[in-house]
Amino acid sequence: MSLNSLKFGTALAASLFLAAPFASPALAGPAENTLVWSAEKELTAADTYFDTSREAVVVSQHVYDGLVYWDQAAQTFEPLLATAWRQVDPYTLEFDLRDGVTFHDGSSFGPEDVVYTLNFVVDPKNAVLNYGDIKWLKSVEKIGDNSVRLHLNEPFPAALSYLALVLPIMAEGHFDKAEAGSDGNKRFAAVPANGTGPYKVTGFGTGDTVTMEANEAYFEGSPKGKPTIGAITYRTISDGATQIAELMTGGVDWVWGISNDQAAALAEAPHLTSVNAPTMRISYLTFDVKGTSGTDVFTDVRVRKAVGHAIDRARIAKYLMGENSQVVNAACHPTQFGCTDDVAAYDYDPAKATALLAEAGKADGFSVDLYGYRDREVTEAIMGDLAKVGIKANLRWMKYAAARDLIREGKAPVANMTWGSSSIPDVSAITSYFFGGGPDDPAKDPALQEAVRRADLATDAFVRKAGYTEALQLIADEVYWLPLFSYTKNYTYNAQLDFTPSADELPRFYATSWK
Repeated sequence: MSLNSLKFGTALAASLFLAAPFASPALAGPAENTLVWSAEKELTAADTYFDTSREAVVVSQHVYDGLVYWDQAAQTFEPLLATAWRQVDPYTLEFDLRDGVTFHDGSSFGPEDVVYTLNFVVDPKNAVLNYGDIKWLKSVEKIGDNSVRLHLNEPFPAALSYLALVLPIMAEGHFDKAEAGSDGNKRFAAVPANGTGPYKVTGFGTGDTVTMEANEAYFEGSPKGKPTIGAITYRTISDGATQIAELMTGGVDWVWGISNDQAAALAEAPHLTSVNAPTMRISYLTFDVKGTSGTDVFTDVRVRKAVGHAIDRARIAKYLMGENSQVVNAACHPTQFGCTDDVAAYDYDPAKATALLAEAGKADGFSVDLYGYRDREVTEAIMGDLAKVGIKANLRWMKYAAARDLIREGKAPVANMTWGSSSIPDVSAITSYFFGGGPDDPAKDPALQEAVRRADLATDAFVRKAGYTEALQLIADEVYWLPLFSYTKNYTYNAQLDFTPSADELPRFYATSWK
């Protein structure tokens, strides 16, 4: 499908919904002081340990608190469950904890909860899904009536970012309540949520509807602030047309991720607002550079470079992402610490792509399976560009986890993937994650791993930047990844909602109110 035909189709669909009759809001909106938001994902947990989806990260930030808070606007860390912290040495962090905080079940927060939570998630046998976010931590101990000490496996300057965004604190014994399934494994994701955050979960169902109520006992002094919206409901609506219809008729107050044309058309409705905002997510292609997927076409760097020159990234970014998207050349987001755009770039040049394919003995082109899971129109646009230079891509569309597993197993020749870094403003959340030798590393390049590790462990900011620059240049030179563009997000919501999107793709409903 061409970009122009896609634009026409989505604009037409949106116009049809604009013509639909209005209905009374169904348990949503300012009259009920309830915000209903929707996305396609069905949640499996209300925390980031057993559901790493973006929607789960959002819910977790409302239900739970971390030790510290990342102020996106000010670009600073603020006290949250901790009141102060200190780096004792490169391997030791200490935190003083806040008094007077209670969990949603009424139990008091204290150092035992921090010790329990972080020691639970660092234990590999518990198989938290975001283990890569905490492998730097060795253990945690209580050192006073209201303080804890974190022992690190290695120096890790980005520790505060992870503690703020993806390591929520649970009550002592929380996961001990998990029941075993028929396979004998504990169902940790099924344990009812119990956090200290500004909202408490009142209903989870099967994950397609999650209801939350404002925590009236939320502690004073939290940088998140006291919530003003009384209740929040998350609804899974997998069909985009149904999402828009619900938004138009008042059953849903807030959606994100719809197309530019749909958002522009919906903005014409007087009761809705549409905003296109940048995010920390990037789109990229990852290649089977080892030749284990049943084809060896991408073991030749000239073929990978040809793909880079074949794709009109600027056009895709402009028409499918919007004005706030930008072409990305390095394997990181430009706003992250340590990221640089001073790497080899592969500008749109079909003639050069054709020449490189001929040099690689592929003058007649080839056919290959291309995997994808998100924003099909982007992947299809990539396929169209590849076809122009003789590369026939056979689309293999599936869910994220399935595509990820095939990439890890070396069974996907090429895949169009995205990564949002869990909104962590540090290159370690993307470059180190994918090229540090872990299960998601497609290259397993010793020189690259060494540069990444040198940067990860350095406490000197200049040394860190130098190591990451070296790593990013090597990734670009070898085209282990082909970064494409940064994502934007279209937010469309009830015009009576006083909402401000942020670049970290974390809607802060606890700081949102009705006008």
